Amino acid sequence: MRCYCCSSKPFNECCEPFIKGVKYPNTAEQLMRSRFSAYATAHYQYILETYTKEKQKDLSVEDLVQSAQGATWFALKVHPTLAANSIDSLIGNSLGSTEAGSIDSSVHANAKDEALTNAEPITEPNIKPISKPNTAVVEFTAYYFENKSMYQLHETSNFNIEDGKWRYHDGVLHDDCGKIKYGRNLPCVCGSNKKFKQCCSLKNH
Repeated sequence: MRCYCCSSKPFNECCEPFIKGVKYPNTAEQLMRSRFSAYATAHYQYILETYTKEKQKDLSVEDLVQSAQGATWFALKVHPTLAANSIDSLIGNSLGSTEAGSIDSSVHANAKDEALTNAEPITEPNIKPISKPNTAVVEFTAYYFENKSMYQLHETSNFNIEDGKWRYHDGVLHDDCGKIKYGRNLPCVCGSNKKFKQCCSLKNH
């Protein structure tokens, strides 16, 4: 079965291992996708646990269940952003070209490994201290049905690294959120290459 997050991977190879706690997302986008899949499959404990600690204080599983009541989440579209999402790319971007050339591969590998486990500054001999990346931004549009109508939630989300793991902190909703009309003969928003009426529209029960 194709993953709920509309990636090209099966659910059991994409978001399910994250939701089950078998693996942890290496990027903010992976976390965002797995949170969407968790909403689609009603795994609210995972959603709660993947908030930052600051946000978890004011939330409960019951709150999340109530807020999602009546909604059927069925498709996700991730928008390209300039913000890097992976720890690998963020570490690379934090080094200037001169500095990067002066650091051997083992030092760089160590810095990357440390970034996976904490968010303190890295200091190596003979190089300028660098701050470890601990934030990322992901823009997405999530689609859902409620009361037989179609809605979209367009958000730019902020993610932080806490205890070596990506966590969702908060987001900014765009003006185009809300009820939408989508032609039944248009390509489905999930990217399946089928017509909407032959694909996700069938989930609107």
